[in-house]
Amino acid sequence: MSDVFESFAPHLKPYSEQINGLRRAGQQLWNRGWSLGTSSNYSVVIGRDPVRLLITASGKDKGHLGPNDFVIVDEAGKVTTPDQPKSSAETLLHCAAATRCRAGAVLHTHSVWATTLSHHFFALGGIRIEGFEMLKGLEGITTHESSCWLPIFDNTQDIPALQSQVMRYLDEHPDEKCWGYLIRRHGLYTWGKDLAEATRHIEVIEFLLECMGRTIRR
Repeated sequence: MSDVFESFAPHLKPYSEQINGLRRAGQQLWNRGWSLGTSSNYSVVIGRDPVRLLITASGKDKGHLGPNDFVIVDEAGKVTTPDQPKSSAETLLHCAAATRCRAGAVLHTHSVWATTLSHHFFALGGIRIEGFEMLKGLEGITTHESSCWLPIFDNTQDIPALQSQVMRYLDEHPDEKCWGYLIRRHGLYTWGKDLAEATRHIEVIEFLLECMGRTIRR
């Protein structure tokens, strides 16, 4: 990825560092097969008062994001500057993580394991992952003798309704740490205090999901 022959739109130029970070993340996740086609969406928080997010535009190949394939939105998911491209259809889910979980970055992938296991465990309401050393890669976990609960929400094209479900779950479980969640037959959402932590979380959770899936197949 090089910006030698690329230029940023004026409203995006102040966030070139964040944009290039998301572009690198996109290449990494695409290379791993977790963001194929034009699937997935990524964001970073660029303001807190008021809340502002920089998020991938809709319909973009995440392995080859350009410098202007991004949109700035407010906490309600509305674009803040005229003539921007359309933001991801799931922008409100990023807004929920940024406001309810104080996330600094949010990553959403469509891996095979997240997609299939989200259906397999849907009737249980989530996936409990425990006893794996790799759990220590999640913020706040210091021993393999821990567990991670990934709630699962049913897939829908009604994103405001899905956002409400996610926010209600977070409000009803204030004492249970949440590193992310699954959408049935869809994929994984996770986040972190910054893009580096969110990227680590996506790698850790995807690894753990694959371990779970391979165990089930035995």
